[in-house]
Amino acid sequence: MADSTLPPFIQALLKPEAYPHPAPEITLVQTHISYVLLAGDCVYKIKKPVDFGFLNFTSLEQRKHFCEEELLLNRRLCPSLYLGLAAITGQDGVFSLDGPGTPVEYAVKMARMPEERMMAKVIAQGGLSKEILDRIIGILVPFYAKAETGPGIEQFGTAQAVSVNVLENFEQTQGFVGCAALSQGQFEAISSYARDFLGKEDLFAARIAAGRVRDCHGDLYSANICLADEIYIYDCIEFNQRFRYCDVASDVAFLAMDLDFHGLPELSGYFIDQFCRAAGDTTLLPMLNFYKCYRAYVRGKIGLFTAHAPEVDPATAENCLALAKKYFALAERYAAS
Repeated sequence: MADSTLPPFIQALLKPEAYPHPAPEITLVQTHISYVLLAGDCVYKIKKPVDFGFLNFTSLEQRKHFCEEELLLNRRLCPSLYLGLAAITGQDGVFSLDGPGTPVEYAVKMARMPEERMMAKVIAQGGLSKEILDRIIGILVPFYAKAETGPGIEQFGTAQAVSVNVLENFEQTQGFVGCAALSQGQFEAISSYARDFLGKEDLFAARIAAGRVRDCHGDLYSANICLADEIYIYDCIEFNQRFRYCDVASDVAFLAMDLDFHGLPELSGYFIDQFCRAAGDTTLLPMLNFYKCYRAYVRGKIGLFTAHAPEVDPATAENCLALAKKYFALAERYAAS
């Protein structure tokens, strides 16, 4: 039975007949910004009509544009994974993919990856190794070396530009302070640490001078990595350049923080040490804790947003709040160290 709280086109896409290919089992996964349909050998990612300030998907034109951006940017690392743009069409109340009628939504069409090889599952099963991290480093180092840079991108690495992102997180979570996931004391400790570090403008300037501010991935953690025969690093930030134009240290700190979060501090340290060695990056380490703290706080914020989205079911909301609490506790630890 279809969930009546879902948009009609999503309800339609939960039925196999909506697809131009075999889709015997269809699973819907929701995030705070997307509907993700796992259908047969394909995945369809549809943007929700939301405006969080840092992203705006409220018009169909915007959603189509950012689907196209998602394809273009992610093909830098995963050309074989990102298959194209799919139109969700409607005619006489019947919705289908690339069918007759007028486009009512757009989706990024992707090849489906083996779920048992998703990095988070590999971590949960104790299967992550230094050899796998070496392979990831072998992909990231040339990616960053080739990634676009220049004055228009480098300006996002200044302390002032980074502070826009960091302080925005605090503003957007202000209304949640005092909830079970984020205490007043945690909020004050983390925000005070971040503001103090942002005063070290010379550290940020040195990173720019070293050529370390690039058009990065922006969302580099285990949820966006698949460890199949080929390693897929997918789902980069397409919706806001200021989250993707960043210090390489901010990008790799996200994955290092994620390994800490999963109780793997030794592998986290190995990843950063080997990355710095392979990339010849001698000024990353002083930035690491700050960017880890920033990334942990972002994940906590997203957990709060998802938990409070009206369309999210109670079990998912409860899980998201529990995760947010863990992320904020981790951010507090970085702030104190």
